[in-house]
Amino acid sequence: MFKKITESPSNYRHLEQMSIRELLENMNREDQQVPIAVAKAIHQIEPLVKVIAEKMKAGGRLFYFGAGTSGRLGILDASECPPTFGVPEDWVIGIIAGGETAIRRPVEFAEDNTEQAWHDLRAHFVDKQDVVIGVAASGTTPYVVQGLATCRANGIVTGCITCNPGAPVCEHADYPVEIAVGPEFVTGSTRMKSGTAQKLALNMISTSVMIQLGRVVDNKMVDMQLSNHKLVERGANMLVQALEVTYEDAVRLLAEQGSVRKAMMFYKANS
Repeated sequence: MFKKITESPSNYRHLEQMSIRELLENMNREDQQVPIAVAKAIHQIEPLVKVIAEKMKAGGRLFYFGAGTSGRLGILDASECPPTFGVPEDWVIGIIAGGETAIRRPVEFAEDNTEQAWHDLRAHFVDKQDVVIGVAASGTTPYVVQGLATCRANGIVTGCITCNPGAPVCEHADYPVEIAVGPEFVTGSTRMKSGTAQKLALNMISTSVMIQLGRVVDNKMVDMQLSNHKLVERGANMLVQALEVTYEDAVRLLAEQGSVRKAMMFYKANS
């Protein structure tokens, strides 16, 4: 019988009797297990990154979908790709059960709808060129499980990120990622260790894919959107280091060319 590790009783009792210091130290002690658990799943993350990069190089897209915390984490990762890597907003798409309202407020029973995920994905014209990743800490969320099953039935490459090895969601994932972080500090509160593990995995997946797509040069975000003064300053400093120009010239180049990459190319072509 399938057992949800994420629903196992906490290793700690009578939390309400702990001092603030004890609460913080014990939560931190639990959190330290997360990167170790993620490391053990790298052999599963690697082939998933490889197939995503291959699909996206051929014109495909990456979809994340989930419910609750898992859905929000997918949306967060997707929304950070355009400003970080300068890619179009439809390259990485995050979808949450219950729609936009559910990003900020729970939508009752949205995660139990077995048909809605496919409808949500089809609204973005998902097809065989794309890769779809279901994010579900429990691995049992009906919205995610059936969504992946339908994607797979339609010939779409599927992956999942779960914290319960052998969960139902893994049965419908071509590339399952299972990160066993153990019981939560507050029993069943998967926004804690499970959420952290999912965030780390999502960071690794999207960043590795973008590097494979050439969106990072050396260790620099050369295609980042220059949407505030901090980022303009960061971009200018990149140019100062790479081109050995003055800071003032770097700022001017950025203003004229619109990105670090374009500024570098223009300067090298005209120097």
